[in-house]
Amino acid sequence: MPQLSKLYLVTYNSLQALGWAFALSRILSSFVTTKSVNGAYSAAGELICFLQKVAFLEVVHGAIGLVPSGVVHPLLQWGGRIHFLLAVVHLIDEVQELPSVFITFFVWTLTEVIRYLHYTLNCIQSCPSWITYLRYTVFIVLYPIGVAPGEMWLMYQALPFVKKKHLHEDLFDGLPFSYYNFLQVLLLCYPFLWLKLYLHMFKQRQSKLGKHHEKKKM
Repeated sequence: MPQLSKLYLVTYNSLQALGWAFALSRILSSFVTTKSVNGAYSAAGELICFLQKVAFLEVVHGAIGLVPSGVVHPLLQWGGRIHFLLAVVHLIDEVQELPSVFITFFVWTLTEVIRYLHYTLNCIQSCPSWITYLRYTVFIVLYPIGVAPGEMWLMYQALPFVKKKHLHEDLFDGLPFSYYNFLQVLLLCYPFLWLKLYLHMFKQRQSKLGKHHEKKKM
């Protein structure tokens, strides 16, 4: 990897790791201080929205071959999160204090701290095996929690407010269906879209952890 590309990736991933770590600390601090899960969005919502917008760069990274991730899987994850954040949670005050937001944000922040730390240390070829193990293991538990009682449950709870507020009515003007209908269909498709990403992570786990076992044997 060229030195300039390496320096860029180390900088990008380390800043993302710090940003998500700060968001996680804000969420946990709010929980400890208030003894409630209702303050997750007010504590870290805007920061998480910003970090997730910036993460579109990872789709670009895959598209131009800077990293070997490709485009499809990064785009699916980025699009799902951006829709959840900006199209639903950010626009509906009534859902921002629900436990589902806390669950989603906690899972995202913890996952991303580990992921970006792993990427950063890999770029400088100094990643401990236990970080790699965490990167390709914690998702087994965290991903289902983040999706079912987190993202999906929140969007389901948002449906009455979407209908009442005629959310995104201008974007769907002239179409034979509304955003409310779109969200209903999305909720039906969500488990299948998520399963694609989940199974992809298992393939990565087998590949990455398998390589580490081979290195240890050598």
